[in-house]
Amino acid sequence: MTASDAAETPDVVADTAESSDATETSGFIEPVAMEDDLAELFPGDRGVLDPEVRRTLALILHRRFLLADRNRTEWRTLLDNQTVIESRLNDLYIRLIVDHEHGLAYKQQIRVDELDIPILLRDTPYTRSETLVLVHLRTVYERENVAGEAAPRIDVEDVEQTVLSYFTDADGDISRRQKAVRDAMRKLSNDGIISEETTGRYRIGPLVEVVLSAQKLTELRDWLRETAAERRAGAGDLVLDDAAVEEALEDALS
Repeated sequence: MTASDAAETPDVVADTAESSDATETSGFIEPVAMEDDLAELFPGDRGVLDPEVRRTLALILHRRFLLADRNRTEWRTLLDNQTVIESRLNDLYIRLIVDHEHGLAYKQQIRVDELDIPILLRDTPYTRSETLVLVHLRTVYERENVAGEAAPRIDVEDVEQTVLSYFTDADGDISRRQKAVRDAMRKLSNDGIISEETTGRYRIGPLVEVVLSAQKLTELRDWLRETAAERRAGAGDLVLDDAAVEEALEDALS
């Protein structure tokens, strides 16, 4: 280093220090690299959740149940991000229920008398056909579990044989009644209560216990037996219409 270089060095150091001090006191924040920004998933996206968390949240809102064995990726995402997902749902006055024993999660509308809460969840109740099928599935599940069968199976013909006995001529011909039962089976399969292993043969999952507890099952079965007995006794043209079954189900589930 020459003498002249040495003479200039203090000025360079001083200039650098002054520049650093100016940056620290200016109040400006160093710009974040573009690659560190959250990527937009769609134009105008202002969401802050990672894509997999958003998907899990959307599935919880969209479906009646989120099942650990069917939605394994989303189930793991839920467990890893349960607090933030619960927070987003609570912002909408919705409660998240996570049942680890049965491996499922579902939502509930929050209702508080002191608060004027807009009701967002209006789950469509099960129809008469779906309810009757559900009662039979729950009965078989309970019986087979007592016998030591952890994953009971059932054929659609067995379901039809029992459920169709509650139908009347007002429900149309036999093909129409069978279609109602099979449509009900398809709906319950979509909800995860049963799963079709081969054509016409289904495995009944533990979710049926959550949807219809033993006490609720007893109440509904008693009501159905009484109704059938009244019909056999000739108490008029007693028809198990949708309104009657839904009212009985509502009473049992309350």
